[in-house]
Amino acid sequence: MNRSGWVALAIVLVFFAGWEAAVALTHIPVYLLPAPSRVLATLAANPALYAEAFAITIGEAAAGLALGLLAGGLIAALLTLRPGLEGGVMSLAILLKSTPMVAIAPLLTLWLGFGVLPKIIITALLTFFPALVNLLSGLQRPDPALLDLFRAWRASRWEIFTRLRLPSALPYLFAALKISAPLALIGAVVAEWTGASGGLGRTMWLAYSNLNLPYLFAAIFLLSAAGMALYWMVAWAEKKVIFWQAEHQEE
Repeated sequence: MNRSGWVALAIVLVFFAGWEAAVALTHIPVYLLPAPSRVLATLAANPALYAEAFAITIGEAAAGLALGLLAGGLIAALLTLRPGLEGGVMSLAILLKSTPMVAIAPLLTLWLGFGVLPKIIITALLTFFPALVNLLSGLQRPDPALLDLFRAWRASRWEIFTRLRLPSALPYLFAALKISAPLALIGAVVAEWTGASGGLGRTMWLAYSNLNLPYLFAAIFLLSAAGMALYWMVAWAEKKVIFWQAEHQEE
């Protein structure tokens, strides 16, 4: 672990230590705010319950993220190759983005049932717009000098797209992933709150209904840890794939 990783870890530990001390000193009731130690004890006492719920939620989030990235990438490619369609398509995308997911989720559950499909669709809808905007920006902004060079060589639109625009869009792809990966977890949980037979969202809903905050915060801890892990995994992959950018930053 590098220096920035140790600093991040220290900040997180200080935060939780302060939380633990505040609860102990002010004697906050557990039904209002449980101490981190109580939450970790709840996790340790129910490993199977949370492992099963976590597996369901992470599976829905991964499938929804893949679908959202695929849809965003395909539409971004279409708009790059056919720029005349951008105004209409982006208007529809913004309309979809402006629609609250908490309003769409119950409808999808009503139409498609309580299985995983509504959760995947909600997650895809939540991750689609960041992927579309970032990838479209990357595809439309290659190096002007290289673009002029390709045109001087009389490269076709497809050759420019595959050999210049796609590589230029890689940093934007990872920027989209850094935003969309944690959002995918939120989308899956929101969808599970509207009706599900399993998952961390359902665990949280049941705990909230019974005012069992240690169980609720245990699920939140897992989601937060998963979100941070996904972010750092994407950041690590970015350094490996776009290695020339990392080397330039080090210089």
